Amino acid sequence: MLSARSVFQEILDDDESFRLFCSIAASGESQGGWENGRIAALVPAGERAMTGKITRHGADEDKHGRIFRALLRKRGLDPVDVPPETDYTMLLERRGIGLAHEKLRGAEPLTERDIVAYLAHSRVTEQRAAEQMRLLRRYFADDPDIGRAVRMISDDEDNHLAYCHEELLRLAGAGYGRMIQALLRESARAEIRVYRRVSLAVMDHMGRLLGWPRAKGALLAAGIHGVYGYEAAGGWRRMVSLRMPERRNALGGPATTAAEFA
Repeated sequence: MLSARSVFQEILDDDESFRLFCSIAASGESQGGWENGRIAALVPAGERAMTGKITRHGADEDKHGRIFRALLRKRGLDPVDVPPETDYTMLLERRGIGLAHEKLRGAEPLTERDIVAYLAHSRVTEQRAAEQMRLLRRYFADDPDIGRAVRMISDDEDNHLAYCHEELLRLAGAGYGRMIQALLRESARAEIRVYRRVSLAVMDHMGRLLGWPRAKGALLAAGIHGVYGYEAAGGWRRMVSLRMPERRNALGGPATTAAEFA
């Protein structure tokens, strides 16, 4: 029977598909670590109190990249180049979502509006990350090979999402409410399109690696289009709501380590 769990299990059981899965994940997390590191270095004077939290966010993302690479090493596998059509971060940047890498490579301090844009973009993408990791946690939390990694990353993603909610609510109270809502809507609508595109590309690559029959590939593609249809019809709104999280000051301390993986 075809289910999300059976598809994930098939990908994890095969060395080549597992290698692609971990390579894509590691690349995206490492990119997020670099972006947050540069944002922390360029924080404007009025938001210096956030520097530690942004640094922690980046350190967590770097840690996740190391964890995925360590999972590859554990199976004696090397990373592979990430196909550009599966590069979620790059495709979002091309749509103008988030802060441009050209700006982050420079030395000019960011503005408070840049920080608002960073947090709004993160609110949307961290929603997706948290949901994906909760799904993996539901199925594989007790898996002897990846369970510990899944639990650790899932906890971090929940912290990142809580941090975005709390900081955006603070900034909304400081007069950025309309800007935040506009950026959240723009980011969410772009993200659901990019997520569909990347999901289809990843499933296409996995199908070729695993030798899926055409009917199975078509069924999975239909499922991806179905998710997009739901999100385009209104499901995207879950990505733009703001509420004070139960986890307050979620990134207020030092990053947890992953010595057992790295």
